[in-house]
Amino acid sequence: MSSKSLLRAPPVPCGSCPYRRDVPSGVWAPHEYDKLPEYDKPTWAQPQAVFLCHQRDGCLCGGWLACHGPKELLATRLQHVLRHNIDPSVFEYTTDVPVFSSGAEARQHGVKDIESPDEKAKKMIAGLIRKL
Repeated sequence: MSSKSLLRAPPVPCGSCPYRRDVPSGVWAPHEYDKLPEYDKPTWAQPQAVFLCHQRDGCLCGGWLACHGPKELLATRLQHVLRHNIDPSVFEYTTDVPVFSSGAEARQHGVKDIESPDEKAKKMIAGLIRKL
């Protein structure tokens, strides 16, 4: 497999990452936030699907990796062993960007203002819609 087709880690979690502490509440749809706590489970009970970056093609979610630890995620292990499509550097991923300590914490923050997002969230939503 060529290195171009390997899933990789981004330099930092994207600016609208649901795991980032500085992203306003209410940016993503509820079903996106509902996925996050599933990766808090013990490794063997986690989803098998990787969590891809919402903004960068070919990248895993940096916040997901930072929050849960790439070596602790069932999805990264399975992709690496069964499909051989994870860049090995993913398993050493770190970032200085502050992320929530769990998927449950990220979800709780994310859905808090979902019915009434603030102006910063509305601006971020508009920017994401323009990228579609």
